[in-house]
Amino acid sequence: MSATAARVDCVPGDPDRFAEEIATSARPVLMRGVVSDWPAIAAAAEGPRALAEYILRFDQGRPVDVFVGPPEIGGRFFYRDDMRGFNFRREKAPLSALLGELIRLIDDPAPPALYAGAAAAADYLPGWVDANPLPLPVAGAVPRIWIGNASQVSTHYDMSGNVACVVAGRRRFTLFPPDQISNLYVGPLETTMAGQPTSMVNVEDPDLERYPRFAEALKHAMVADLEPGDAIFIPPLWWHNVRASGPFNVLVNYWAGHDAGGSPFEALIHALMSVRDLPPAEKGAWRHWFEHYVFGDDAKHAVDHLPEHARGVLGPASPERTDMMRGYLLRALSRR
Repeated sequence: MSATAARVDCVPGDPDRFAEEIATSARPVLMRGVVSDWPAIAAAAEGPRALAEYILRFDQGRPVDVFVGPPEIGGRFFYRDDMRGFNFRREKAPLSALLGELIRLIDDPAPPALYAGAAAAADYLPGWVDANPLPLPVAGAVPRIWIGNASQVSTHYDMSGNVACVVAGRRRFTLFPPDQISNLYVGPLETTMAGQPTSMVNVEDPDLERYPRFAEALKHAMVADLEPGDAIFIPPLWWHNVRASGPFNVLVNYWAGHDAGGSPFEALIHALMSVRDLPPAEKGAWRHWFEHYVFGDDAKHAVDHLPEHARGVLGPASPERTDMMRGYLLRALSRR
């Protein structure tokens, strides 16, 4: 990792400032101590066993999805060298069993890597949210809990803004702006470890002979080191690599999304199928369509010359327009 990477801007955790400045920011922001008064943080300060006991107060016995990797991966969940699978396996286990195993392995110098992520708190730990409320206005976001030992989550992005709060352990976020995608050597789009495509480059030990453009990405990298009680806001589509250090780590995150009627990623896949491989002149002609109706600064006004009742799928966002678009696309794809 580049020693000259910029630090993420750091501010106190202020709900008013979050709503007015941070949640709309185009850059990540580190908020110190924003959840430091959580009872979970107090339990973590007493040690891993105390925190495990605290978590189990809310446990309903529902199995969680767990990544299990051998010691030799060093906690970096990734593809196998031949790209025909992953270097870990997926299992389902009761949360109590996972916590028990993490406690048992605390003093093991080379433990297997264990990681359970994205468990909705309301489903797996009912009562957690009321006991540990987020003091930031993130309307509609579902708190999700991530538990494991030392791990490295490969560089990926989220579709929504993300507020991530550290409960136990320490986490280093290495972040890259969206415009660095061409320098990150993104892996398969449809075969992923946990939903989102990831960079093929190991941030902690980059192979610059194999991935030379990553050197440019490092010039734009930002780093944030979080301790218990801290939170970070990551804007949509910012790439981030996450290193959790220590034998027992807990994080809670909140994806603050909105329903735009569909996923831009799905639109990208459709464009790969229908646009990318056209002859250059034809593809160039379609570029003008996309600029006119989608990406241009005046795209929303491209149909101002039509009466409202005639704008159809080109009209303003609404549930009715979304249903119209979905119906059109389903009919079109079914004819292929």
